[in-house]
Amino acid sequence: MTVALSSERDSIGSAIGRIPSGCCILTVTNDGRSTGVLVSWVQQAAFDPPTISVCLKRGRPAGPLIDAAGRFLLNIIPEDAKPMFRHFGRGFSPEEDAFAGLSVVQTEFGPLLGDCIAHLGCKVVNQIAVGDHDLYVAEVVAARGADASPYVHLRKNGLSY
Repeated sequence: MTVALSSERDSIGSAIGRIPSGCCILTVTNDGRSTGVLVSWVQQAAFDPPTISVCLKRGRPAGPLIDAAGRFLLNIIPEDAKPMFRHFGRGFSPEEDAFAGLSVVQTEFGPLLGDCIAHLGCKVVNQIAVGDHDLYVAEVVAARGADASPYVHLRKNGLSY
């Protein structure tokens, strides 16, 4: 018996939305400028060397900073994600201080957010244009973490935020 899959956009969106993902704050610093952006398409990509993939919507202010720095810090959000969503959900212009009012410590990869449960210092090894996003493949070269549960995200529709 063969089951037919639907090629209707609504069916595709509903099915893609069932793929669970974490939500993280990607931070980056280059040439004295720093920013942070909420990212939800993050996955482990390899064991050896430890590698992750992160997608970033093209046109976000963090993109040129990542491209120039060649690295970033991934701050993993705890189960209680509301404070981070409130702060980073709207995005920031390049002129805005993305970290105003937050507990932040600078690292060689980008600002470390004290309210996150784990931090991955990443070195970009590849970048691929994928539709309206850029896919960054990065080796995790430094990290720290706590024994706490991360926020896990499911979408109603996998074709929009």
